Amino acid sequence: MKQQRLLIVLVSMALLQGCAAAVVAGGATAVVAAQDRRTIGYQIDDKGISLRANQQFAEAGLNEQGRINVVSYNGVVLLTGQVESEQVRQQAGRIARDLQSVRDLHNQIRVGSPISLSTRSRDSWITTRVKSTLLADGDISGLNIKVVTENGEVFLMGLATAAEADKAVEIARHVDGVQRVVRAFELQ
Repeated sequence: MKQQRLLIVLVSMALLQGCAAAVVAGGATAVVAAQDRRTIGYQIDDKGISLRANQQFAEAGLNEQGRINVVSYNGVVLLTGQVESEQVRQQAGRIARDLQSVRDLHNQIRVGSPISLSTRSRDSWITTRVKSTLLADGDISGLNIKVVTENGEVFLMGLATAAEADKAVEIARHVDGVQRVVRAFELQ
């Protein structure tokens, strides 16, 4: 009987912790959305752009010809990855450019073999280090800068002032492992 009560208490605590985590995560998402310089409409459009691009890449058979990543921020689309040929790279660019709500395109897809899992892991680590350094800096709004790393190249995008963009580039340049920094900002 005691063991059943203990089990019920433990299960209840676990369930309540899940609820608390959901409330905290939901609240954190709302705070990030409120801090975002993009309108809610653009935030939703950006999700849709990425989904539609990936769907159209799959329908066109581009996924079998390489690895393409799509990031959209305020209607500005960044394509990264590796594909088999220049023709595939250009086709991906045309598909992305023609999507509804796309205002600008940075086609940074490289022709070549897909990068290894270890390289992608290193890229994730670089992104984490750049993003955390941006968030810790008091002179810029790190929440409004999207960081994407592909094969040691760091792409910075978002809505920023000229001073914020310059500072973000300088920060990214000094992170170990960064080979190149590419600006894809929309300056305010």
